[in-house]
Amino acid sequence: MKQERVHVIAGNAFAVSDAQGDMEVDPHAPVGLFSFDTRFLSRWVLTLDGQRLHALSRDDLAHFESRFVLVPGTISPYVNVDVSVIRHRSIADSFHERITVLNHSAEPAEFVLRMAIGSDFADTAEIRNPAPRRITTTADSDRGKLRLRYQRERFTRETLVSSTAAGNVDQGGMTFRIRVAANGKWSTDLHVDTVLAGAGGRDLRASLDSHRREMRQGTGADLAGWRDRAPQLVAERASMVSAYERALTDLAVLRYAPLAYSERVPVGGLPWAMALYGRDAMITCLETLPFTPELTPATLRLLALLQGGQLDDYHDEEPGKILVELRYGEAAAFDEQPTALYYGAADTTPLFVILLDEYERWSGDAALVRELRHPARMALDWIDSYGDTCGDGYLRYQRRNTRNGLVNQVWRNSPDAIVDRRGRQPGFPRATCELQGYVYDAKIRGARLAREFWDDPGYADRLEAEAARLRQRFNRDFWLPDREYYALALEPDGTPVDALTSNLGHLLWSGIVEPERGAALAAHLCGPELFNGWGVRTYAAGQRPYNPVGAHLGAVWPADNALIATGLRRYGYDAEAARIAAGIFSVVETLGGSLPEVIAGYPRPVTKYPVQLPAAGRPQSWSSGALLMLLGTILGLRPCGDDLLVNPSLPAGFGRIELLDVPGRWGRADAYGRDRAGRRARLR
Repeated sequence: MKQERVHVIAGNAFAVSDAQGDMEVDPHAPVGLFSFDTRFLSRWVLTLDGQRLHALSRDDLAHFESRFVLVPGTISPYVNVDVSVIRHRSIADSFHERITVLNHSAEPAEFVLRMAIGSDFADTAEIRNPAPRRITTTADSDRGKLRLRYQRERFTRETLVSSTAAGNVDQGGMTFRIRVAANGKWSTDLHVDTVLAGAGGRDLRASLDSHRREMRQGTGADLAGWRDRAPQLVAERASMVSAYERALTDLAVLRYAPLAYSERVPVGGLPWAMALYGRDAMITCLETLPFTPELTPATLRLLALLQGGQLDDYHDEEPGKILVELRYGEAAAFDEQPTALYYGAADTTPLFVILLDEYERWSGDAALVRELRHPARMALDWIDSYGDTCGDGYLRYQRRNTRNGLVNQVWRNSPDAIVDRRGRQPGFPRATCELQGYVYDAKIRGARLAREFWDDPGYADRLEAEAARLRQRFNRDFWLPDREYYALALEPDGTPVDALTSNLGHLLWSGIVEPERGAALAAHLCGPELFNGWGVRTYAAGQRPYNPVGAHLGAVWPADNALIATGLRRYGYDAEAARIAAGIFSVVETLGGSLPEVIAGYPRPVTKYPVQLPAAGRPQSWSSGALLMLLGTILGLRPCGDDLLVNPSLPAGFGRIELLDVPGRWGRADAYGRDRAGRRARLR
């Protein structure tokens, strides 16, 4: 049976243990204490009198706090125990664990409590096979401290463990020989600090101090303030309210301040994506603008700061290109992986312009649009220069880094994700359909920004003309008239890749689809080949490569479905959008807790339960954001000048929904909707 995993998380720091609270290396999962892409604790095992402990119960108090109640020996309802142990764990500016030993007997008792401690300082990129490292360990019993240190040239990582109780500290951990009074208790606090040093020297340490302050703010009162600033949801369906509040909490804790940057931005999610991913962060921002708009300015500014400025094959960097991944681990520091600053994505750059414009529409923040004029224009220039590699007016991708760069540089980034109906992979450079939709949208939006904020009507006219030509060309070259949908991609010679995929919904979202073709796309998206009852599959059943557990070949992604539902409503297919929203809400209602990154594509009647994929992250920023986007979509929230438009179309059984204090350029507004004929909306 698969071992249960327990996590606490704050920013990009997190700890994963077993159900007893112990941490030991697992080649299949990132178990331990991690921060900034390094494992600082790989062994954290508690014993009492040489025995491992077993869990009576566990309370997950918050994302950043958990409590384990443990007893020694084999648990049995017929055997009384004279001692129990409570581990109260939290993570904020440091990892903290209070250990309390309770003596339940009528006589004083003596125990030997030991915490075995170790670190392999593994990079998150090598969890499945960590490289051996030379670790220096310093034990100081007088001060109750254990220091673990790894250094490679100027790259240094340290784990500092301290205890508030006196004990013996050795190279492998801490031992406490304790005497507990009858019906009494004994406790100690263990603190684990993580230290980073590298090329940044003092600047890196200063940035880390700033990060720790941000982590402290990410708990308790800060979380309450985050929730207070978001709209309040009132719904007849109580499970909707709990799912909404959980999504808000997920988004709050999945924020961190990258080193040398003071504002918090979304990380991808637990456990594999606890770093900045440009695509994930921007889509999360797009999903959450009516709810938590504060995520967007920090994300846009950071991505503008890190925008590509040179040709660098190893990092797939080009002038104007927007970052896809930022890592701080050893593999990134020594360019063993190109992830210190990695630009291997074709969609992040148009998404940057889309997000900038959409944020202004909601917020009215003209100052940010003017501030980011140069990065936005560089992004638009990149589309037509480095992006159009075949000179046919289509955005294409082909990795520069042929050693370990990403093969597919779109949201379907697994190596086998772009294939035709028979499983054949197209040649490079590849022009996937959703990229063209993003470019069309970016140029339309860029034209608005140029005309209204950059005082450049000539540039606006040019962008609009280019967008119009792209739309006409796209609807001619990508449309498959015999199948009545758009090709997944075009090969370099213009041959269509004829797979039926969920990317059709991204095309509706972008607005590039001719209106008369919307009905055919809606029928495909909600037909049995793509819609499995929970949501829209990435790849339609009935095609040779289809695999219900293939991440991009048949599984269901909530973030993907949020964009699809929004696109359907844009083209007037309200019932289809509501059906998709109902399916995704059913996933979170059935599973409970955070909405996972991806579920299997099995038909709902077959499994009757949403099957999570083993590698799926949870919580994930763009999955939690997807719930908010779906809520906004069924309520029909849309900014129009200084007003909020509300046009609800709720799924059957959702009853009445009220979303109170929606923030925007209008101040605060309320939205209402019902799931029956004659439903009404009111703006206050």
